[in-house]
Amino acid sequence: MPESTRTVTVVGGSLQARVRAGDGRGGAALVFAHYWGGSAGTWDEVVRRLPPGRATVRFDQRGWGTSRGLPGPYHLDRLADDLVRVAEECVAGPFVLVGHSMGGKVGQLVAARRPAGLAGVVLVAPAPPSPPPTVTEEYRQALSHAYDSPGSVGRALDHVLTAVPLPRPVREAVVRDSLAAREDARAQWPLHGIARDITEQARRIGVPVAVLAGEHDKVEPPAVLREHLLPHVPHATLATVPGAGHLLPLEAPEAVAGALEDFLATVRPAPVA
Repeated sequence: MPESTRTVTVVGGSLQARVRAGDGRGGAALVFAHYWGGSAGTWDEVVRRLPPGRATVRFDQRGWGTSRGLPGPYHLDRLADDLVRVAEECVAGPFVLVGHSMGGKVGQLVAARRPAGLAGVVLVAPAPPSPPPTVTEEYRQALSHAYDSPGSVGRALDHVLTAVPLPRPVREAVVRDSLAAREDARAQWPLHGIARDITEQARRIGVPVAVLAGEHDKVEPPAVLREHLLPHVPHATLATVPGAGHLLPLEAPEAVAGALEDFLATVRPAPVA
């Protein structure tokens, strides 16, 4: 089914969500939240591989892409507020949150609020609720300059973010997305959000949780997720995607789409008030 655009009112303005209606038989809708540097387009190849009857919702997070004009603050709680509003406005029934990296940490905060209709959470190479010791001040300062220019984005892709070469059009889109942010929005995650401890909130997540990790992820390696996420969400399951790095929706969209469908087959939709 084709996507339509829906305007969602949020604090300080509105954002545009890309909504694909389901066929009524596909179960819960999927609501996506992209990584630091990403966009709604990060999920293109994943959505393309889902069954045509699967309802999906995706959008550019505050300060990025088409949502660049939204004012700050750009901290995790405000991003979580936006994600809740998108789900409320764009999904009539049960839904599963799908968050990648920064979007995964935002998804954890939303899941901790236990919004009506939330049936589950899939965390794709997520930032864990408990920051690992490697997230030092020096690391965060260096990370804050990763998207300063096309050259710096390219170096991040080649040496940190990916383990699989991206097709040229995909790579070019990633570079554009990484540069399409307000300066203060781009700085918020590396300087503040990545280091925030949200273990108290993560422990309140009551719905099923599936975690996907890239075998060769240098940002959030499987070992980091086992040590800094699973103890705080003990009912979560962890699966590793062979050969992939941090940008799983771009490097391994078939594996991500398959994992989403497998997860949905096991989830019992929550009733919506």
